[in-house]
Amino acid sequence: MQAIVIREVGGPEVLELREIPTPEPVADQVRVRVRATALNRADLLQRRGGYPAPFGAPQEIPGLEFAGEIDAVGPLVERLRPGDRVFGIVGGGAYAEYVITTERMAVPIPANLDWIAAAAVPEVFMTAHDALRQAGFVAGERVLIHAVASGVGTAALQLVRALGGFSIGTARTAEKLAAARALGLDLDLPADGWLERLGATVGEVDVILDLVGASYLQDNLQALAPRGRLVLIGLQSGSRATADLSLIQRKRLQVIGTVLRARPLEEKIAVTQAFARQVVPLLARGVVRPVIDRVFELAEAAEAHRYMERNANVGKIVLHVST
Repeated sequence: MQAIVIREVGGPEVLELREIPTPEPVADQVRVRVRATALNRADLLQRRGGYPAPFGAPQEIPGLEFAGEIDAVGPLVERLRPGDRVFGIVGGGAYAEYVITTERMAVPIPANLDWIAAAAVPEVFMTAHDALRQAGFVAGERVLIHAVASGVGTAALQLVRALGGFSIGTARTAEKLAAARALGLDLDLPADGWLERLGATVGEVDVILDLVGASYLQDNLQALAPRGRLVLIGLQSGSRATADLSLIQRKRLQVIGTVLRARPLEEKIAVTQAFARQVVPLLARGVVRPVIDRVFELAEAAEAHRYMERNANVGKIVLHVST
């Protein structure tokens, strides 16, 4: 099969399209003929040598999500069959024509999603849905989403709206905020000066989903209402920060850190199954939808990485793998 291989640590130019052996499923595994996959910032970090794939995942082939059809199954597979359309997350290896995964992490694709749309769903909607669950989000709460025009941000704002919350978002450009408003964002705030604008409008918030990191920590603590919850999803602005910890005490705040890729298999299966039960029906009814910025061919993976590094995208960048 063909796959994108990281030749060595470096820039996008180290991504090469190569012919490698096709994997075979064993036990409860299924082999998926990948029709499309999508980029995540973890792919860029892995290429640069800063985020190795977890044990058992291909170290040299990036790609954390897939959409395709099953073409072979292991002897212990019970539910899925060859020809079934499925999508899901993996620890790596999805920039390829075939990928192996356990049956319990392959979710049937709703009929209204084509391959490209389906590929833009798993990582961002699972991440956003799981973050809201960890925060204990309930209907009626106000949720602030930093980097709201990102893949996770666009998924999160739609889920908040669908589940009865009030969505607030920050972004660096007016164009990104406009795109978020078109998806139903209730209140948009510029990345510069967002805390003051928030205070002048809705005041404090109940939940913050933060994909930015260090530079927002102190302001996040100030923005949270008593018993508020901050979920740290991304660290684009860095991982070290100084903050007034007394705010956490006085307001009885919770600060929750989350990752998806590095979790134990059983935890990722639980996240996948919760997504299948609670989010896939919303996708099937069109209540929420994937947001796609641009589509590249698999052989154009290096250019797709360069595009992501420019931080201009709204929603997902997809790689079309095979027809």
